[in-house]
Amino acid sequence: MSNNEELDALVGEWLTVPDLMEALGVELREVHRLLDQRQIVAVKRGDNKAKSVPAAFLQDGKIVDSLTGTITVLSDAGYSDAEMIDWLFTADETLPGTPMQALREGRKTEIRRRAQALAW
Repeated sequence: MSNNEELDALVGEWLTVPDLMEALGVELREVHRLLDQRQIVAVKRGDNKAKSVPAAFLQDGKIVDSLTGTITVLSDAGYSDAEMIDWLFTADETLPGTPMQALREGRKTEIRRRAQALAW
């Protein structure tokens, strides 16, 4: 199984850049700013290698509040964008669900602590 297939199995629903623009109600340059400033991360998927982000990164028409800080912590730990998505969407036996589910439920402190531990 390729890395994209593994991520697809973990993530499920993806948004392309145009989908993300529509979901957030912003212009293309704003989506590029979000990606450049690492407020969200994307991977290239599909035959056309379109940049895509997990749909779960959005909640109520906005980026999940605690996602950006968690991305920063994972980036500081040396994770690539694909590795971050993999970590966020992989079930953890010590959590009910995945780190992304915990972030969506507002449990950022617990998830940031786990992400910080990855750097050691």
